[in-house]
Amino acid sequence: MSGSHLGNRTSRLKALFGIRTRLVILALILVVPLMLDRVLVLENARSNQFKAATDELMKLAKHSAAAQREVISSVEAMLRSTAYIHVASEQTGRSCAILRASLRVEMPWITSLSVVGPNGRITCSTAPTYVGLDISDRPYYHKTLETHGFVLSDLIPSRLTGKPLLLANYPTSAVEGGEPSVIIAGLNVDWMAKLMSNLGERPGVEALLIDGKGTVLAAQPNGQDITGRPYAGVDPQVNPNADTGSTSVTINGVKKFISFVRLSGTDARLVVSIDHDAMLAPINRDIQKAYVQLAFVSLLALLGAWLVGEQFIMRPIRTMTSMANRFGQGDLTARATADSLPAEFKPLATAFNGMAAQLAERERDLIASNDRLTVIASVDMVSGLANRRGFQSRLEFEWLKTQQTEGKLALMMIDVDHFKLFNDSYGHPEGDACLGRIGETLARIANDTEGFAARYGGEEFCLLLPGVDASRAIAIGEAVREAVARLSIPHIMSEHGHVTVSVGVSAVFPNLEQCPSELIEAADAALYAAKHQGRNRVVAHGLAAPVVPVISMAG
Repeated sequence: MSGSHLGNRTSRLKALFGIRTRLVILALILVVPLMLDRVLVLENARSNQFKAATDELMKLAKHSAAAQREVISSVEAMLRSTAYIHVASEQTGRSCAILRASLRVEMPWITSLSVVGPNGRITCSTAPTYVGLDISDRPYYHKTLETHGFVLSDLIPSRLTGKPLLLANYPTSAVEGGEPSVIIAGLNVDWMAKLMSNLGERPGVEALLIDGKGTVLAAQPNGQDITGRPYAGVDPQVNPNADTGSTSVTINGVKKFISFVRLSGTDARLVVSIDHDAMLAPINRDIQKAYVQLAFVSLLALLGAWLVGEQFIMRPIRTMTSMANRFGQGDLTARATADSLPAEFKPLATAFNGMAAQLAERERDLIASNDRLTVIASVDMVSGLANRRGFQSRLEFEWLKTQQTEGKLALMMIDVDHFKLFNDSYGHPEGDACLGRIGETLARIANDTEGFAARYGGEEFCLLLPGVDASRAIAIGEAVREAVARLSIPHIMSEHGHVTVSVGVSAVFPNLEQCPSELIEAADAALYAAKHQGRNRVVAHGLAAPVVPVISMAG
């Protein structure tokens, strides 16, 4: 490909990359804020709508409560006048007839009027079936006599029909000269429910009239379904004297906002219940639609950005990452091909290749330095042999190898006799020279026997002999002792007049029940025996089968 063609292609890619990127960014800048603004507007509208609805319903509840209070006030006024009439006409004997005639047609919410005598029995009633009924055990009857005032009962079941009743009571004792009798008016619960019809016509709104115990007296809508049942929305024990209140509760899994107004002079309350989800369903649908539109537009913008990014950003990054991973895993020849990358990544590829070349050179230098350090760390500079660390590594290797081949392995521990006295007599430089000559001798013997010689520490050496049994190891140990003696290194403190060594030999057939340290301990024990028996000798110690008898040789 010519330079002009490559330049044209690069220019086209850069232009395409710039155009697509700008389009995606412009779409996101224009569309996303508008969609978010619409969502926020709808969210605020939902909050405002719910607040406005609750305020309006509270006003309606107060108006409805006022209508209920007017009904109850009219009932109270009628009972008061009936009590006066009853007391006045009682002496004429026509009080019952007058009572039956006093039930006014223009008050359809009153179903019956009755008079309860001092003994708690109904003596006169507009409903003849009630005459003779004993209500002396009813709480509202006793409360009326105790308070000497108007009392509205809770919802109670009729003893004749079993249907729920709501009774208004007024004592004749409140009238001067009256006997302790009570005038009772039965109230039409269904008629009272009609007064709340304007509250129950809205979606998600429920209006209820409950007594002091929390029992539903009337309801709109669905009054037939819940009348006479306890209502879970308002606890009558919470703020029992509060005229108004509001709360938020969950009933049967439905979140509801509840407002209530107490009917003055009674324990009854008018409750307005708003189903949060049902009331806000239309605006919630609009909000969900706005969220879906926002997600769709954002998805389109992201898809466009992904296509552009995949071609012009992610693919070059993966290429560079692959090269870096290969280089990090040890492939020092890994290089990035700049020709296959967009123009924006070519300087990065060139810099990477330069860095890779430098790091590869440094890696080779580091490996060489590490090799040298490894050798230095494993070699004793005085004797020229491996040090204890190198010996330990070789022992573990030969032990595993011998275990796998079920072969033999021998070890001899070698100690220079009276070496401390040698150092004291000739000085440490001569002592180092002595150790160096002994090291050369052991290296030569190790080379001849295919063994491994090392300085174990101080004046102590060791010789590892793979594939050698006990008898052969003893012979090699004797050769070591004689070779050191032939060096004729002067030692005025030795009884032999020259430097000698003591050798402890141990041989073993390695198995899984043994470990290398046992071989060292056995050879060391044999060396101790050799020094205890007079030095300048070889002593063998058997470790595991076959057992090698302990023998000694004087030099």
